[in-house]
Parts: sequence; structure tokens; C-alpha cells
Amino acid sequence: MRKSLLAMTLSLAAASAIAAGEHGGSHSATPDAKVDRTVQIEAGDMWFGPEELNITAGETIRFRVTNTGNLQHEFVIGDAEAQEAHREMMQAMGDSHGDGHDGHGGHDMAEGAHGGKMPSMTLAPGETTELIWTAPADVDTLVYACNIPGHYESGMFGEINLGG
Repeated sequence: MRKSLLAMTLSLAAASAIAAGEHGGSHSATPDAKVDRTVQIEAGDMWFGPEELNITAGETIRFRVTNTGNLQHEFVIGDAEAQEAHREMMQAMGDSHGDGHDGHGGHDMAEGAHGGKMPSMTLAPGETTELIWTAPADVDTLVYACNIPGHYESGMFGEINLGG
């Protein structure tokens, strides 16, 4: 009986860790990578500052994002197509999304054209989190955005220009 309870407890703990997915806390799309520089991003209510970044392809960036607004926000990096797909999925979640937003109700990030899930994090008002990301060499431009319904449409996005 004890072995069964222990096995169930460990299974539930593992499932919770897997379900946590890509959101919340500090994330690293490239764990153990050497960071080339840190970029400060401010997430206000319906805007990001700066609105444009110039990053060299292959450069590893530590994004330090601070939510100075009164609303919860997300910071997601991806190509325009993947951002749009994620936005549509967030809209479809509608009322089930709720104010909690933490974990986006367990949804997976939209697949981008540049390998796997989009690097992302969710920030509560007043929170600062970090994401470490290496810029791909096979694209010219990416977008960072908050795709919580209404946020992108209100101007909460920016452009990453990737030079070689």
C-alpha cells in the first residue's frame, strides 16, 4: 500500500512539473549558455519599452522583463505567424482564460517556424523575470509580444531585428 501511495505521489508531482510548461518564473531557452548581454524590457499597461531591438544572430541574450503595469502580461518571442496562432488560441480560450492567467490554463505555446516552442514567460504586476535566449541565424525579424486578449491589439509588441 505504501509503495502504491508513493508511486502515485511521485506521478502526480512529475505531472505537475510537466504541466507547468513554458510560463512563469525564470526561463532559459538555452540552459547553461554563456550570456552575451542583458536586455532590459519594461512591460507597462499595453506597451513594451523599447519597441525595437537589434540583436546579432547567434547572440545569447538575457531578457530581464519588469511588469510596471497594473495588469498581468506575457513576454513571448516568435515569428509573426506563430504569434498570430498563439493570439488566436488565447482568444479562443476567452472566458476560461480568467484573470489568473498563470500557466495559461495549461496550453502549449504555438509552434514557430524556427524550431519548437516559443520562449515565453508570464509576469504578474510588479514582477521581474528573466529569459535566456539565443537568436537564430536563419531569420531577419522576430516579434516579442503579449498575446493576452486585447493586449497585442493595444500595442503590446516589439520587433527584434536580427543582423549577422
